[in-house]
Order: sequence, then structure tokens, then C-alpha cells
Amino acid sequence: MENFAPYVIKSFKHDGHLHRMWLTNWRVPQHILHTDHQQQNMMVFINSQTKIQEADGKEWVSRIPGVSFFIPKMWFNIVALIEEAGVRYYCNVASPMYVAQQVLTYIDYDLDVIRMPDRSVHIVDQDEYERHKLNYHYSPLVERKVQEGLAAVLELVNGDKPPFQDEMVLHYYEQWEKHKNGGA
Repeated sequence: MENFAPYVIKSFKHDGHLHRMWLTNWRVPQHILHTDHQQQNMMVFINSQTKIQEADGKEWVSRIPGVSFFIPKMWFNIVALIEEAGVRYYCNVASPMYVAQQVLTYIDYDLDVIRMPDRSVHIVDQDEYERHKLNYHYSPLVERKVQEGLAAVLELVNGDKPPFQDEMVLHYYEQWEKHKNGGA
């Protein structure tokens, strides 16, 4: 039976420069994934107190446990942050994931959707997106894909569709904790 496997997650900007790296993320084994997640071929990762390296080389350690969801061919990814007040979902509008060996990469297109534990939804960093659209000369195709990604993630958020299910986020994190502690 497969176990949690370590992966590096790398985020880039449109011009190819590194944006951020999460150095240790544990992929949830396929047999643990919820049927809805298996059917979408989701890759689900856990990170807790992982070292994060910024583009300028600065490093820091995450303080909030996260469960990340990547769906093939989708122009977004989702990080569920497990906080005292509840689960906060941080959704990056981004290129579809690319995986080689145990490294997952994507291009971050700045627009983000945040769903707070109180279920309020906020779209943030629109100004950053507009600035980078000009600086990096996004093609009409990229602009269309970004808008489609934003619409798709908003549809999932507002419809409480997978993976916006707090109980599954907590379940995956608990399974990882058990594995980390030797199955206890």
C-alpha cells in the first residue's frame, strides 16, 4: 500500500522566474482520497511547518497546516489552511500543474479567491494581475484561461463542491498525522 510521498511545490511567474517554493509537501496516497477527488484525478498534499523559499532566497517556515488540491488541466489550485477559527481556503488562479519526478510546478497569475471560515468570499490581488498582465504581455489565450479559471473556482466555492469540504480537509490532515506518528 502506498504511503505519503514527499514532493516539492514550485510556483513561477509568467516570465519563468521562480516565485516561491514549498520544500516539503506530503502527497496523500490515492487509496485515502475521497471518491470525488479520485474521479477528478486530484493530487492532494499536506504541509505543516514546511520551509518556504521566496524568489529572493529568503526562507521562512509555515505556521499554519495546509492541505493543497491540484486538479489536472484546471487553471487554479486550492490551499485549505487549518486555522483556529476554521478552514480558510486560499485559491490561486494559476496554470495547470506540471509534475516531473516528485516536483510539482505551476505559473501563478496573481488573482486569488479567499473563502473565510465564515464562508465569505473575496477576490484579491486584481491590481497585481493587471500590472503583471502588462509587464509580462499575457496573450489573449492566457487572459481567457485566467478568467475561465477564476470563474471555475468561484463556481466550486459558491456551490460548496469538492474540494471545499472542511470535513475532508480535516480527514486528510488527520490521516497524515497518524502516518507521521507511526500509525498511532
